Amino acid sequence: MPDPAMIDTLLPPELIAAATRVVEAYRAANRRIALAESCTGGLVAAALTEIPGSSDVLEASIVTYSNEAKAALLRVSTDVLETFGAVSVAVAWSMARGALEKTGADTAVAITGVAGPGGGSEKKPVGTVVFARADRGGEATDIHADRRQFDDNGRGGIRLQAALCALELLLPPPPPAGLEP
Repeated sequence: MPDPAMIDTLLPPELIAAATRVVEAYRAANRRIALAESCTGGLVAAALTEIPGSSDVLEASIVTYSNEAKAALLRVSTDVLETFGAVSVAVAWSMARGALEKTGADTAVAITGVAGPGGGSEKKPVGTVVFARADRGGEATDIHADRRQFDDNGRGGIRLQAALCALELLLPPPPPAGLEP
């Protein structure tokens, strides 16, 4: 695997370093990834595809920016969208499950949020981003999701923070204490 600092890219070094860790981990585990991106608009996929050999692990990335696209491409229920809103754990979880159903990936991560500068509300201000991870063979009720409130340091800054968080969510958890190799 090449040194992340040596990759020719327009993307920030910390994003490339995180993507490199993900590609290495999934290649070592012989597993594949799918993404369902909204507010990041494909930034996570862009970071992963900057890494040579990422085709070994990246199955697909589905960018569903509108609610209609979330419903049509990822089978997110319109009832869920109307009840909870696009920026919710319920929608992120449905997006991740939908990405797994549409692809042959082992793991899917979904990202949905408010990158700004407009579009925020009192309950979901600019910088609110929700993530979900679904694993093939996992229990449908075993939800791995997180809602984060990122500093409003501009649209690009929020999207970068969201992409970094999504890449971290893709990494496997460390082994329990005392079980390290």
